[in-house]
Amino acid sequence: MAGGIRQMIASIYKIRREHWKALGLKDLYSIHKAVYSLFPRKENSQRDFLFADKGGNFHERIILIVSKTPPIKPEFGEIETKEIPDSFLQWNKYGFEVTINPVKRDNATGKLLAIRGKQQLLEWFIGKAPSFGFTVEPDCLQINSAGVVQFEKNGVVCTYNSATFIGKLTVSDRSKFIESFEMGIGRAKGFGFGLMQLIPLQEQTL
Repeated sequence: MAGGIRQMIASIYKIRREHWKALGLKDLYSIHKAVYSLFPRKENSQRDFLFADKGGNFHERIILIVSKTPPIKPEFGEIETKEIPDSFLQWNKYGFEVTINPVKRDNATGKLLAIRGKQQLLEWFIGKAPSFGFTVEPDCLQINSAGVVQFEKNGVVCTYNSATFIGKLTVSDRSKFIESFEMGIGRAKGFGFGLMQLIPLQEQTL
């Protein structure tokens, strides 16, 4: 339905230190596998969830998840879930945080090129924002962290460019904005990129 969202569920997955070894938590790929285990794959089904690793402390690791179906009870760790109300995505302004895989396709070669450098990253995100259904306030946009993440998958080392953006946004296209929240933004969403963490902001009145 235009302007509304299908049922979406927000979850917080907490994994205590004593369970890290059992889950083999050591890198992004092991976190990917732990989250995927909460959503047993059905035949011909596609991934219908996003996650963001929030790290943690000596005792616990926290992973945020947004999904269209409820996660199952984990073998290790605890999970808290709640349904996201339709009204959550009907605000005009939000504070946001998102970790994204910033790349662009080279027109000549067709290859994906990593975007690096603070100014280049800021300009890239500001330029891409309208395609996600919102605009950002340049003066408020910050890069919390930027670099690369690496992990080994089936004997192959995988490397992803990574940047975490924090700022304020204004919705410009409600349908696109809702789709961005549901589906995530950017590439490599199966590896913890693209989940938009939002806080509705009250608009100031004159």
